[in-house]
Amino acid sequence: MKPAEEYILSQPEPFRSILLHLQILIETSFPEVELQFKWKIPFYYLDNKPFCYLNPSKKKGFVDVAFWVSAHLTKYNEYLVSENRKVVKSLRYFKLEDINEEVLLSVLDEAHQLKEKGFYKRD
Repeated sequence: MKPAEEYILSQPEPFRSILLHLQILIETSFPEVELQFKWKIPFYYLDNKPFCYLNPSKKKGFVDVAFWVSAHLTKYNEYLVSENRKVVKSLRYFKLEDINEEVLLSVLDEAHQLKEKGFYKRD
């Protein structure tokens, strides 16, 4: 089992359920992504470039799906949280029921299209 998968499975509820649901949605919608474990959290890569990452905050009680290309995202900006971050914005989930699959998949698709246009940085 990959370190990122072990990390997800080792999380307490509700984080584990949220992370597993996000993992399924991301990997079934974008089978070319590669799940890695970077900076002690699950990171998705496309063509060796960061695509998004999953960041559970146990202190604050949420899971972020964060995007590197947030400055170029135009869909569903009202759902994206920047919270004092200059480059990264995220979709934030406090419980499994908070996940709006239409919004998530639309933002992921836009981020995927931006990758094809060369908007990704190398880490």
